[in-house]
Amino acid sequence: MRALVWDGTTARVVDRAPPSTTAGMAVVEVRCAGICNTDLEITKGYAGFRGTLGHEFVGDVVEGPPAWLGRRVVGEINFACGRCGMCARGLGRHCSARTVMGIVGADGALAERVAVPVANLHAVDDRVGDEEAVFAEPLAAAYEILEQVRVVPRTSALVLGDGKLGLLVAQVLHQAGARVVAVGRHDEKLALLRAQGIATEHIPRPSSGQVAAGAGPAQPAWTGEPAELVVEATGTAEGFATAVRATRPRGTLVLKSTVAGLSSVHLAELVVQEITVVGSRCGLFEPALRALETRSVDVRSLVSARVPLERADEALRLAAAPGALKVLVTR
Repeated sequence: MRALVWDGTTARVVDRAPPSTTAGMAVVEVRCAGICNTDLEITKGYAGFRGTLGHEFVGDVVEGPPAWLGRRVVGEINFACGRCGMCARGLGRHCSARTVMGIVGADGALAERVAVPVANLHAVDDRVGDEEAVFAEPLAAAYEILEQVRVVPRTSALVLGDGKLGLLVAQVLHQAGARVVAVGRHDEKLALLRAQGIATEHIPRPSSGQVAAGAGPAQPAWTGEPAELVVEATGTAEGFATAVRATRPRGTLVLKSTVAGLSSVHLAELVVQEITVVGSRCGLFEPALRALETRSVDVRSLVSARVPLERADEALRLAAAPGALKVLVTR
C-alpha cells in the first residue's frame, strides 16, 4: 500500500506492507486524512517519530470483528494497554505504555490503510460527510478544554492563534457561553469566526526588519485586557510567553501547542500572578461527533486544500505555508 513515511530526514510516499489484524485490532481503509500541525512538528524533530505520519482520519473497517466490518469510522489516537492504573481510571489517553498513532510507536493514517484498536473506533453518522468526520480528532481536542476547565457563561476567554485548532477552540468556548476574543495574524481566517458572532483581534505580522530589531514577536501579541481563561494555540515556542502576559492574575492558561522547541519564559511570573497552567491534549470523541452531527461547530470552511495520497508529501508543504488551514489527503 502507499503511505507517507517520515524517516527522520524526509517525508515521502512509499510502498509498504499493509497492516494486518491482531487480537483487539481492526484495519481501516482510509477515505480521507488531515494534516495536523503536530505532523509538521514531527518533521522538525518533535517526538523523535519514524514511520507513517497522520492521526486524523475517516475510513471503512475492512478487517476485524464482524460487527464493525463495513462501518464508516473515526478513531482515537492513543493505543492504551488497558491494564494499568490510568486505564482502570478511564484515562487510557495517559496510559504510560501507550503508543500514539503517527506520533509515538504506531504507524499513522496518511496511508491507504491503518490498524486501530477496536476499542478506539467510533461509528460516523450518515449525516456527517467525510470532510467533516476527519475533524473529529482535533475537535475532540478543543472540547477537552471543557472537560478540564470550568467555563461558565460570560467567562472572559482569549484564544491566541488562528490556525485550525485555534478556530475550533474559539467556536467551542463561544458555544459554551464564554466571551471569546480570538487573536491572530490572518484576517481572512478570523473572518470565519466573525461570521459566527465571535469577536476577533487581527494583529499584523511584523516586518522582517521589525523582528530583526526586536520590535515584535513572531506570534500574535496581545496588549488588551487580560482574560480569565487564555488558550495558547499559536503553534510556536514563543506563544507561551505571550499567553502568560495575557492571563489575568489567578486566571487559567491552557496550553494546546506541541512544538519542537522550548519557550523561554520566566516561571516567576506564573508564581507572582498565581496563574494555573493546564496542559491540554486529546479529548473525548463523543461531544465532537455530536457537534459534527448537529453542525453546531463549523468545520467545512476550514478546509483549504485537497491532495491525493500519491502527492501527500506535497500536502505537508501546503499545510506549512503561511495562512494555510486544513489540508486533506484523499485516496
